[in-house]
Amino acid sequence: MAPTARAERPRRAHRAATRHGLLLAVGAALALAACGSPTTPDVTVVTQAPTIEPAKGAVPAPEVPPTWPLTGVAGEPDPRPAIAVKIENTSSARPQSGLDQADVVWETIVEFEVSRFIAVFHSQVPEEVGPVRSVRPMDPLVVSPLGGLLVFSGGQPGILDLVAQSGVQVVSHDAGAPGLYRISSRSAPHNVYGTPQTWWDAAEAGRTAPPEQFAFARTAERATAATDGSPASTLAFRLSGASSPTWTWDGASGTWLRAEGSTPATVASGQRISAVNVVSVVAGHPDSGFGAQGGAPVPTYELVGSGEATLATGGKTVAVTWEKTAADAPLRLLMPDGSPARLAPGTTWVELVPAGTGSLTVS
Repeated sequence: MAPTARAERPRRAHRAATRHGLLLAVGAALALAACGSPTTPDVTVVTQAPTIEPAKGAVPAPEVPPTWPLTGVAGEPDPRPAIAVKIENTSSARPQSGLDQADVVWETIVEFEVSRFIAVFHSQVPEEVGPVRSVRPMDPLVVSPLGGLLVFSGGQPGILDLVAQSGVQVVSHDAGAPGLYRISSRSAPHNVYGTPQTWWDAAEAGRTAPPEQFAFARTAERATAATDGSPASTLAFRLSGASSPTWTWDGASGTWLRAEGSTPATVASGQRISAVNVVSVVAGHPDSGFGAQGGAPVPTYELVGSGEATLATGGKTVAVTWEKTAADAPLRLLMPDGSPARLAPGTTWVELVPAGTGSLTVS
């Protein structure tokens, strides 16, 4: 054999061995990759944690300071009940006592076209009130929503039955209730007076503070008439042939000042009668079916339903609607969209204007 052939044979054997070794190494590497532990991957994968927004807690309700329910004035209200007192308003009764400390006063027209008040006390405690007079058919409609006491001198049996059915506590001079007496400086029947503290002391168990009757703004500037009303300086009412009260805006005191006709109205202390809010409520004024002296008809008011009203506050007036859904439901004042008309914090006088015969002139 030629020498070159013998030399080529070992080289071919070496190349073959090298290829075989390479194939074995590649196979081993593939096997190792296939059998590798899943916990030790060749490539580390980094994942981004999902974004978690911080939890949104409920917005805390603003703290609203307490107010007296019948005036909307800020303060911690006393749990005592409201006391409604029937007070006379003839020339023989003036000047009256305690009217300047009432939270709300309702003026009504009774028989003989005479004006009579329902004065409601809660936030203030007058030393004495009067002259106290007898109960009338419209009184339960006004005082029943208060759930408190009704004070009067007496009344006809049928009207007393209406009062008894209204759910209020009856305090009658004729029935011998405490805290009512006659004074010597005036003649009967204009001389029955009383002390509210005595009546509060005699309140039945369970008689508590009244619910809010009207809606109030937090400040006078936010009252409905102040924000949406038209300027006014005088409210001239004609409630009957014998009653024509007038209210004049007084910017210095921020109140409406009352006059009986052209005569300034005062109480026994000399204090001028005033109100932060004056509300005119126009309602039917039919015969109640009860008779007075000489058979004179005793009227009442149709206060369950709705009708026209005017709200005067801050030297402005705004037309509203009154609504009362039941005898024991409060009378509400509403805007055209059904939202509540809001009074300014303070005292309120409600003038019940007989529909068809009474009137209000704003100037």
